[in-house]
Amino acid sequence: MKNRIFKGAGVAIVTPMNEDMSVNYNKLGEMIDFQIENHTDAIIICGTTGESATLNDVEHREVIRFAVERTNKRIPVIAGTGSNDTAYCVELSQEAERLGVDGLLLVTPYYNKTSQRGLVKHYQTVAASVNLPIIMYSVASRTGVNIAPETCLELSNIPNIVAIKEASGNISQVAKIRHLCGDNLDVYSGNDDQIVPILSLGGVGVISVLSNVMPKETHDICQLYFDGKTQESMELQLKLLNLMNALFIDVNPIPVKEAMNLMGMNAGPCRLPLYEMSDGDREKLKKAMQAAGLLK
Repeated sequence: MKNRIFKGAGVAIVTPMNEDMSVNYNKLGEMIDFQIENHTDAIIICGTTGESATLNDVEHREVIRFAVERTNKRIPVIAGTGSNDTAYCVELSQEAERLGVDGLLLVTPYYNKTSQRGLVKHYQTVAASVNLPIIMYSVASRTGVNIAPETCLELSNIPNIVAIKEASGNISQVAKIRHLCGDNLDVYSGNDDQIVPILSLGGVGVISVLSNVMPKETHDICQLYFDGKTQESMELQLKLLNLMNALFIDVNPIPVKEAMNLMGMNAGPCRLPLYEMSDGDREKLKKAMQAAGLLK
């Protein structure tokens, strides 16, 4: 078995913004502390939920630096450094390593896309450029590129490719990855509504949007399962299912930032082209939050 970066629930943390759309570092610091105080197992910074696509190069590096310093080794920090340009992915990954992160989250190349052979070469190239453990990120709904189970098997032979964040939504694919790769590749759920199913196939946790608003409960879904309390884990998963779904009623992270703002956490707006949700969707989100005990 390779060295595991974390086990349990890692938060795909938002990047809070001021009204002028600059990064709100004071709030980011508060959010990191809130996560750690509520038993989150890892901080995933500059991922999709962190609006990495609209952070400029200077901001991307500064947000990573800030997260590493604020977390101060209390739990692992994993930086999203994926790109559709392999050379830039290498550059940003090396910078994140210099800044002291504990691991990297690398989404598949997007827009220009690539073949499965290209994926292998892309990940091989980045992995050879750093000493950090790498989590691959498969989310074809955003990138148009799926990491096939057979490709996972080939890439799992690289020592510092240690895991995959599986957000395909395809449980059969997850099962095949586990069958082919065994303990040579950890699997994290990339979908909050599939935490327990993926744990049941030998997954080791989740990289979660829900954790932004319910970090302890998301951690508990995983920990209960690890402790053999599978019924309780399943019941908590199902209890929160409506909220999990409501957090994707619009494009992530629009709903989760709205939820955090409703809770007084001041996550701020999303950067364009992400735009505020409709009144109707906002009411549905509020009702799901009320049912989960987040709002009165």
